Amino acid sequence: MFSNQIILVTGGTGSWGYELVRQLLTYNPKEIRIFSRNESNQFTMKQEFDNNPKLNFVIGDIKERDSLIEACQDVDYVYHLAALKHVPVCEDQPLEALKTNVNGTQNVIDAAIICNVHRVIYISTDKASNPANFYGLSKAMGERLIIHANTLNTKTRFVCIRGGNVLGTNGSVIHVFKKQIQEKGKIGITDMNMTRFFLTLEDAIKLVFKATFESIGGEIFVMKMPTCKIIDLAYVLIEASNKENINIEVLGIRPGEKIHELLLSEYESTMTIAYDDEYFVILPPIHIEGLKEHYSEYKPVDLTDYNSSKELISKDEIKKMLLDGGFI
Repeated sequence: MFSNQIILVTGGTGSWGYELVRQLLTYNPKEIRIFSRNESNQFTMKQEFDNNPKLNFVIGDIKERDSLIEACQDVDYVYHLAALKHVPVCEDQPLEALKTNVNGTQNVIDAAIICNVHRVIYISTDKASNPANFYGLSKAMGERLIIHANTLNTKTRFVCIRGGNVLGTNGSVIHVFKKQIQEKGKIGITDMNMTRFFLTLEDAIKLVFKATFESIGGEIFVMKMPTCKIIDLAYVLIEASNKENINIEVLGIRPGEKIHELLLSEYESTMTIAYDDEYFVILPPIHIEGLKEHYSEYKPVDLTDYNSSKELISKDEIKKMLLDGGFI
């Protein structure tokens, strides 16, 4: 599918970007453009990919529409990863989150349509489902813009994927906990009952490609993924560290933080189909030509919602997940 194609990845120097680019290269694309605003990260990534001639690093900000239009020239696929992602940062600076996550996403849409891009894949988050913080709200607005773009007079197709916490990414709770164990002899937990969805980087990119290859345009692809209590994850990391007398400090929930996350809200579950054993597909409330007909043979989900407090994995299963990922 990607052979001899030109691919643009916004925000491509993060953890998702590295793995996405690594896997895209195996499909023999003509060129991968990595569009981001951090020259230091671009330089490091260029070195780590051994100055691969198929990688073209472009300094730019998705807040600048003209820069995106230039970067999108002759592009076939756009993977839109760029975003402000940290909940406290977006709570403290909501206008910046709005500019990047909402206005920036509209700029990606405009550039893709102007340049006749074949397909745009938007990377969203579980926090966009029934959002409680500005990060989730801004990503939910991005989802709506992406979905609505399929109603415009264009052949470009737009699709979303929605993921949970990816193990071991930059700023991951795993790295935070390991550092706290080593340097402070204690772990800070916001709430003892907090749960989260987790998936590996490989599974995250598998979800991205699933949406790329099998979507019509206008859907949100959701992968079924394990959930665990954050305190259980902390205990497994403490045990693996072989350090004694590691204390647990309860810090209290930060502004905008949820105890449990949702991948499907109660409202969304009424429009969601069971796509296969691993995936759900959320269909939009708005009309998109041919979409509902395409999925008419699929069964609706038998769920009120998809909540991280349900079907929690055990400490042994968490340990295996961390071992398989090379984190312990």
